[in-house]
This record gives sequence, C-alpha cells and structure tokens, in this order.
Amino acid sequence: MFEKISTGIKGLDNMLRGGLIRNRTYLIKGGAGAGKTIMSMHFLVEGAKRGEKVCYVTLCEAEDEVRENMESLGFDLSGVEIIDFSPTGEKISEIIDEELDADTFDILIKDVLSKIKPVSRVVVDPISMLKVASKSEVHYKRHLLKLMRTLRELKATTILIAEFTSTDVEDSLVNGVIELRTIETKGKIVRGVRISKFRGSDFDETIRPYKITERGIEVYSDVSVVEI
Repeated sequence: MFEKISTGIKGLDNMLRGGLIRNRTYLIKGGAGAGKTIMSMHFLVEGAKRGEKVCYVTLCEAEDEVRENMESLGFDLSGVEIIDFSPTGEKISEIIDEELDADTFDILIKDVLSKIKPVSRVVVDPISMLKVASKSEVHYKRHLLKLMRTLRELKATTILIAEFTSTDVEDSLVNGVIELRTIETKGKIVRGVRISKFRGSDFDETIRPYKITERGIEVYSDVSVVEI
C-alpha cells in the first residue's frame, strides 16, 4: 500500500480514496477563475498544520498578491514558504536582469528548495510559464521531467498548476490529473471536479460538484453534477 496524504479538502480526499500518494507529482488544470490556486493552497496549508515544510512557487503572481488573495479567503499562510519567481519578484531581479528562462529555472528551483529541506509539499503555479520560457515542446518536456526528478529526490509531493491547453504535455508525465471544469446541466452552470488520472490507486471517476466559498473550496463527493 502507498502512503496517502490529505489534500486538505475532505470531499476531494474521498474522491482520491484517502488523498494523494506521497512523493509523486500531480496536475491541477482548469480555466481562469476555476479555483486551481485555491485548491493547491488547501494542500499546502494542510501540510503546514501537520508541521511539514511546504513551499509555494509562484511564476506569475507576486508574493504580496498571493498572500492578500488567499488570506481574504481565510487561509493562514504563516507556515507556507512562498518563493516569488514572478517577473517582478525580488528573487529574480536579484539574480538575473532579464526574463527567467527554463535552464535558469532548473538551477534556481533546485538551489532554493534544497535550502529548505526537508520540504514535503510543493506547488508550482503556473507550470505554463515554464512552457513559455522553453524553446520548444521537446525542450519543455525535458525541463518538466528534470523538475519532477528534482522534486522526487527531495521527497516532495508536488502539485503543478496549468490551464487547459491543446498539447497537454503535462498529462502524460504526471502521476495524476485533477480537472476543474464548468459544466452546463439542466439549464444551469455548475462547477465540477474530475479526476482523469491517478496512478497506483483506485479513484472516483464521477464528476463531482464543488463550490468556491469564503472558506476556500468545498467538494461534494456524495452527489454528481447531474444531480444538482
């Protein structure tokens, strides 16, 4: 049996039959405003509550914006290490004078995470920024595999954040995929979470409804979206 860890969302843990498998890499994908970052923050805060070292790597939003947005939903980020690799982030401006490229990112992420050992949970948001910084899809795939190997060596359970794309290179490489979708049913729009891949474990394949509330995300694992 593989060891599983909680995502911090009870309904999602139910769908995953207990949570994510430790020391593997997962993808949360969805459209803008779907709640991808919120879902990943539940995962990090849950780890921090358990005394684990957790890290959020932002490649787009500045650290102060991340903290402000998440704290407005009631998240306590005091135990979450935020690494600001956004275009305006201090870490980047201290090291390089131009845009972050994929090769530099490989070096920086390994250096930063190795200094906060033993890091047990990591979120990279959004991984699509690494795709933009790559010279080609093959180049991106190589760097993504290198990143996953680095995180596995650090024994970190990792969540990558991505938008829905036409290539979906990430889907074939990660150990599991969680999709956040907007679905029309019975003449109304509802939010639905679907697990499309979860290596090494049984899982709930039904699309379950979820809501973004003042407390973050709630997943209703006892009903399907068609029953709403």
